[in-house]
Amino acid sequence: MEQRLKKLLEQVQDVIRLKHYYYQIEKTYIYWIRRYIFFHHKRHLKDMGGKEIEEFLTHLAVNENVAASTQNQALHAVLFLYKEVLKQDLDLKVDAVSAKKFKYLPTILTKNEVFAILQKDVKTTMPP
Repeated sequence: MEQRLKKLLEQVQDVIRLKHYYYQIEKTYIYWIRRYIFFHHKRHLKDMGGKEIEEFLTHLAVNENVAASTQNQALHAVLFLYKEVLKQDLDLKVDAVSAKKFKYLPTILTKNEVFAILQKDVKTTMPP
C-alpha cells in the first residue's frame, strides 16, 4: 500500500510541475493530500468522494481548529488531486463546517494615550 501512495504523490508532483506551480504550492498540496489519504486510513481514492472531503474539512475546522484560509487550502489541494491528477469530476456540494474567520480589530492609540501609558510605565518603574 505504501508503494501505491508514493506513486500517487509522484503523479501529483508531476502534474504540479507540468503546470509550473510554485514549489511552495507543490509542498503544500502534497502535504494536504497526504493528510486527506491518511485521515481516511489509506482507503482507495476511487471509493471516496464528496462525503469524505466534507468529513475531512469538518475535522479540520472542528477538531483541529484551523483558520478558514487553511481549510480552504486543504480543499483546493484535494480538489486538485481529483480533477487534475485522477481526472475525476466531482459533483461536489461540500457542506463541511466552515472554520471561523477571525476578526482582528486594529488597536490604534492616540498620541495622548501613548504618552499616558509611557508616563504610567515610567512612574511604576522608578524607585521611590
